[in-house]
Amino acid sequence: MLLLRVGLALFVLAWLFDPFGMRSTVPIWLPFLIALGLELHLFVGAWRAAPAGSGARGRLPQAVDRERYGYADEPGELVLVRDRERELWIPYAGESAEELDALIAEAEDREELDDEADEGAPAPRRPLRRLLVGVALIAALGAIVWFAGSRGWDGLDAEQRTEATTRLSTEASRIVGRPVEIRCDEAGEFVGAVQHADGVAAVGGRLAYLTPEICHDLYRLAFEDDVTFSQTARAIAVLAHEAWHLRGERSEGVTECYALQSGVELGVRLGLSAQTAWQMMRQQLAENQLRGRGAVEYLVPPECRDGGALDLDPGSSRFP
Repeated sequence: MLLLRVGLALFVLAWLFDPFGMRSTVPIWLPFLIALGLELHLFVGAWRAAPAGSGARGRLPQAVDRERYGYADEPGELVLVRDRERELWIPYAGESAEELDALIAEAEDREELDDEADEGAPAPRRPLRRLLVGVALIAALGAIVWFAGSRGWDGLDAEQRTEATTRLSTEASRIVGRPVEIRCDEAGEFVGAVQHADGVAAVGGRLAYLTPEICHDLYRLAFEDDVTFSQTARAIAVLAHEAWHLRGERSEGVTECYALQSGVELGVRLGLSAQTAWQMMRQQLAENQLRGRGAVEYLVPPECRDGGALDLDPGSSRFP
């Protein structure tokens, strides 16, 4: 059962990060339903297998009494003797008082040995407790999934998503100079961890895809005035980058240079102050040198500077 619970936890993590497009193929409720069913199945099985309680049996010596006190093969009668807080079954066949006392002492010694053995024995099964632990774990993992989904792109309803993609398409169209469309790739078919890309666009085309995470960061900025500096800056840069590809720019480095410059005005239109938008794009320009080590094609050229050949506004001393 431990392996099942560990497997469920790993599945939830994989579903949240969605490295293999699991969200679009496996409904999240399915593994939870299977896990709950197995917990109930094990509970019912353990409950049925549990021995009956001793309180239901009669006061005559039962087979379990004879076996416990070493009289399983004793054909004689057993007498119940109360000694302090304990009850002892003693074989009686007309013994004298002294002989009966000796039998009681012998039974007490055997009882003490049985108690010591019981202390070292494994604890009895507690099926209800195990069921409650399993259900609590399933509920906790379900809460994590709900919390993550309610705060991300998946937490937005259809109307909010449509409103967001319409706004992003409008902003991209302003950069491109003609109508284009931005879509959020919820199925993970074009962008995401598997494709190692936050966005993709056909050069000179009319359609671009962004990851749901990027879309959500842009939605938070434009509709909720909610900013996380680095995440928001990255999301603005990605949208502007794909817009420049749609505009016709093929080189990744040049596209990134243009995107960081356009990102300042884009950030302002989405709700940032001019100073904050400029600081964000300055940060992205600095981080470009670090990210470029792993992907040289995205490294901005030396001409991407104030007064350089790639400066979109050479009359201004601010760059990007």
